Amino acid sequence: MAEAEIQRTGDAAGLAALISRAAGQAGDGKRGLPPVERWNPPFCGEIDMEIRADGTWFYLGTPIGRQPLVRLFSTVLRKDEDGVTYLVTPVEKVAIRIVDAPFIAVEMSVTQNDGVQVLTYRTNVGDVVEAGPDHALRFVIHGENRELKPYLHVRGRLEALVSRPVMYDLVELGEVVVVDGVEMFCVRSGGSVFPIMPAAELEALSR
Repeated sequence: MAEAEIQRTGDAAGLAALISRAAGQAGDGKRGLPPVERWNPPFCGEIDMEIRADGTWFYLGTPIGRQPLVRLFSTVLRKDEDGVTYLVTPVEKVAIRIVDAPFIAVEMSVTQNDGVQVLTYRTNVGDVVEAGPDHALRFVIHGENRELKPYLHVRGRLEALVSRPVMYDLVELGEVVVVDGVEMFCVRSGGSVFPIMPAAELEALSR
């Protein structure tokens, strides 16, 4: 039984081998990502895996130091409508804990495509994503210190938190755009405009 197998797995390498066997050779043919959105396996409980706010993965309280293992786990992540993030295979899904976002955007490049600015991000698990109509940027003002936290849609319901150094570079590209009659501080990518905050609020924060 899959549930019993996964609950007995005592280390990250063993868990990775189990997931690799269960997923088999299934992929999308383009990026090698398993088609987790099409799988509908039974829920087999929660396992002791956590992705910390800095992007570090832990299994059974121990950091997973081997990047190939983290990459494998990241390819079978799925966030469902219930707001829970799971590791998913064709035969089972198990819940894991996410402190903030499952991925971190650690690098950004700025290019021009026929005069249109394109922001391309690399995540800590190797995904390369162009912000645009299919991969939105959203911005959250968080906490008492009103910390700006940008998030990038990666796939499904999964997002990457834009790291602080990259966020500073991102904000440098901002401009004021009128959105629905309101002056907003925004950033453009791939023909889309992503509001960061009202321009008046930005001015207040800058004082």
